[in-house]
Amino acid sequence: MDNDWRHDRIGSAHRGQNPTVLRRLDAGFAAIGDRQFLPGYSVLLADDPAVTRLSDLTPARRTAYLTDLERFAEAVERACARLDPAFRRVNIEILGNTDPYLHAHIWPRYDWEPADLVRMPVWLYRDEEYWRGDRHALAPRHDAVRAAITEELDRLIR
Repeated sequence: MDNDWRHDRIGSAHRGQNPTVLRRLDAGFAAIGDRQFLPGYSVLLADDPAVTRLSDLTPARRTAYLTDLERFAEAVERACARLDPAFRRVNIEILGNTDPYLHAHIWPRYDWEPADLVRMPVWLYRDEEYWRGDRHALAPRHDAVRAAITEELDRLIR
């Protein structure tokens, strides 16, 4: 049996075995991203792996998911602005091109990014090291940004 939580991110989140999960929200799980080349990158996972797109949700669940997304994105924004004066904004994307379950990307953007990329979609970062190498993999060195996002999320939820 495959015990790698990455192969069942939502199921492992329900079982408390997904180490990227920051908080359980109303309609999903707030998780820090596996890749941290843009510190604070996060993902909102829907809480049902059978949901493949936003339109699969009932209107009430859709509203709950989008409310979770808005709060989570604001928490990422506040945390990243506090930690890095070069923080610019967050970009929010619901793509669904690779992973078959509903999830939303929250990408912090910074003034220190390469000039040819800072105003472009994050997917234009082409170097494999950004996406697969060890240099930007989630690690204990990201605990401060993880804690800051969680703290801001807790403040917004209260």
